[in-house]
Amino acid sequence: MNPATLITAAVLGMPEAETPNPEPSCLDNPFCKQVWQVTKSAWFAEGSNYLLIKPATIVLILLVAILLRFLLHRTINRLVRSTSESRIPTVLRPLRERIPSAAPDPQAVVPERRRQRAEAIGSVLRSMTTAVVFAIAGLQILSELSFDLAPLLASAGIAGLALGFGAQTLVKDLLAGLFMLLEDQYGVGDTVDLGEATGVVEAVGLRITTVRDARGVVWYIRNGEIIRVGNKSQGWAMVVVDMPIGFARTEEATAVLRTAAASVAVDPELEPELVEPPEVLGVEQITVDGSVIRTIAKTTADGQFAVSRELRRRLAEALENSGITAGIAATRMYPRPSTPPADGETGQGGAT
Repeated sequence: MNPATLITAAVLGMPEAETPNPEPSCLDNPFCKQVWQVTKSAWFAEGSNYLLIKPATIVLILLVAILLRFLLHRTINRLVRSTSESRIPTVLRPLRERIPSAAPDPQAVVPERRRQRAEAIGSVLRSMTTAVVFAIAGLQILSELSFDLAPLLASAGIAGLALGFGAQTLVKDLLAGLFMLLEDQYGVGDTVDLGEATGVVEAVGLRITTVRDARGVVWYIRNGEIIRVGNKSQGWAMVVVDMPIGFARTEEATAVLRTAAASVAVDPELEPELVEPPEVLGVEQITVDGSVIRTIAKTTADGQFAVSRELRRRLAEALENSGITAGIAATRMYPRPSTPPADGETGQGGAT
C-alpha cells in the first residue's frame, strides 16, 4: 500500500487494508500445495518445491531408469543364455533351420557359432535398451527442471532428419548388419563368397565384415554393399569329383571307382566328417578325350576339404592300379616335331 495512503488512514482513524498474499506458482504439485495450505507462505512453498520436491523427483527418475535398465539387461542375458544352450527354438535363432536332418545331432554341429551370434545380438539389444531408457529419463529430468521440450524435440527432429540424409550409407550399413545377425547369414569362421572377396570371416560387426582370402589379404566390407552371400560352412557341403576315364569300359571304371569310394566311407578318420557315404553317379559327360564319371559325397561343413582331397587321391590311385590310366595316355595323340635339316642340306633334291 502507498505510504501516503497509510498516513491518511492513520490520521482519519480508518482501518488499514490487508495486503493480499500472492499464491505460489507450484500449486499443481500436491506437496507444494500442502505446504502452501499449512504455512500460507508463497516463498516457502516455492522454495520447498525447488529444494526438496524436484531433486527428489529427479533422483527417483534416475533410480527407476537404472532399475528398468537392470531388469531389461537381465531379461536379455537370460534370452541369450537360453538361446546358446537350449534346444528349443527361440526368437534369436535363425529364421529357418539350415542343418540337415540326416545328421545325428544337428544342434551339436554349431554350438559355438550359435553362442557367438547370440552374444552379438544380445550386445546390440543391451545397447539399444540403455540408449532408449536413459533418453526417456533425460527428457523427464528436463521437464522437471521446467525446460520447454517442444523446441528441443523439434530441433532434435530436424537434426535427426539432416543426419539421416547425410549418413544414409551409415544407416544402410547398420540395418544390413543387424538383419544379417538376426538371419544368421554367416558368422566368424565361416568360408563365404561375398562377390569380390572370398575367404574366411574373421570379424562380424554392425557396419563392417572382415574377410581374409586364401592369399592372406584382409578385406573390410561394408555390410550395406553386400548384395549376395555364398556360405560354404553352414550345415553340410557336397563334394563333387569328376574323373576322366578315356575310352575305357564305363562298367569296369565305375566298379573300380565305387570300390575306392567305399574305402573312404569306412575310413575311421573320415567317417565322422561324412553325412552320407560317397556315391558314384555314373557318366556325367562325353568329351573328345572320352567319358567323365562323377562321384559325390555329402560331408560336414568343416570336413569337406579333407574328404575332397582324400577322395580324389583314392579315386586316382584306383584308376592307376586298374590300368585305366595307361589306357587314357595311349589314346592321346601328340604332334611330332619336325626334324631340322642337316648342315649343308637344303631339304631339296640334288642336281641331276
